[in-house]
Amino acid sequence: MKVILYGATGMVGQGVLRECLLDARVDAVLSVARRATGQQHAKLKELVRDNLADSSGAEDQLAGYDACFFCLGVSSAGMKEADYHRVTYDLTLAAANALVKASPGMTFIYVSGAGTDSTERGRSMWARVKGKTENALLALPFKASYMLRPGLIQPMHGITSRTASYRIFYATLGWMIPAMGKLAPGLVTTTEKLSRAMISVAQQGAPKRVLETADINEVAARAS
Repeated sequence: MKVILYGATGMVGQGVLRECLLDARVDAVLSVARRATGQQHAKLKELVRDNLADSSGAEDQLAGYDACFFCLGVSSAGMKEADYHRVTYDLTLAAANALVKASPGMTFIYVSGAGTDSTERGRSMWARVKGKTENALLALPFKASYMLRPGLIQPMHGITSRTASYRIFYATLGWMIPAMGKLAPGLVTTTEKLSRAMISVAQQGAPKRVLETADINEVAARAS
């Protein structure tokens, strides 16, 4: 399986890249990002672009892939809806539309978030925008598309977030996450479980197109 990965330098993307490079089911990974990962691996190629919403000139490099793992995302804290919409919806759909032309037979997997509003009419700004993004992606003519909605994610294997507020959270309260995972396994996952679930869903599919945390953990458990 040949995979395109958006957001390989973020917390989730780092986990996905690690598992893809370790997993024998993945033959090749193309990282599309604004900065290089800094990693060297026989499976890994990198496409560094300043504007990820503009794929012009890169169409040939995006062709022939089996799956896309789209892990780009930002916190909505302090953002106006128009700015969050531009980063979350506009950029994602621009990339997805380029991919569906270059590799129409691929499976597209989008990392969304728990609490996303599929109706697009709720009070929470970020949830509405995420819901709109999910709905638009599900309507594109990929071979298949899946929306993964993790809740609290425990970073594994030394992975850290590039977002300062998240780093502070994990540094101060991260010790609580494993206990929370035992008490409420449907609310907590890990970068490793999420990544393994994405690889399995890309290869084998899933019974539903929107997967919540409990679904993600179940798929990851079956893949172990």
